[in-house]
Amino acid sequence: MASKMINAFVGEHAFLSNFFPVDIFREEGTPVMIFPSVENAYQASKTTDYKVRLAFVSITAGQAKRLGRTLALREDWYAVRLRIMEELVRQKFTASANRPLTQRLLATGDAALVEGNWWGDTFWGVCEGRGSNHLGRILMQIRDELATTDTWESLGRGIVEIEPDQSGA
Repeated sequence: MASKMINAFVGEHAFLSNFFPVDIFREEGTPVMIFPSVENAYQASKTTDYKVRLAFVSITAGQAKRLGRTLALREDWYAVRLRIMEELVRQKFTASANRPLTQRLLATGDAALVEGNWWGDTFWGVCEGRGSNHLGRILMQIRDELATTDTWESLGRGIVEIEPDQSGA
């Protein structure tokens, strides 16, 4: 059992939030798109329409969440949403450009990671003591894998390592 709990992804733990700014590369039947957060990439994944997905590249995570609520969901959405979230969160914490985030995730030790919220999300998090906490579970799974592996490559599971832009742009 975990010795402590992180029950909100804010403040010093904001890096655990899907709203945290980090480049996420996504290619799913379309040219590669670079999203400014996991939230943007996740919401864009609700549709298979390239032009609609493109809108998620240049908006904030909050805007992406709101826009995502208006989309007609792809046919297989409920069958693939957990896999997609895991892929995106895994990329966030295992891509070579994101090694500082990896270290911060590992520094949470054996703390239970609970996406506590007040907005009623009981699928990805916990609200008023109820919820499945799927996001927290994904984070803890990836943290455990990182803590027990010697190679980054085994964790990326095929994610293409793209070097960050060195131009400063």
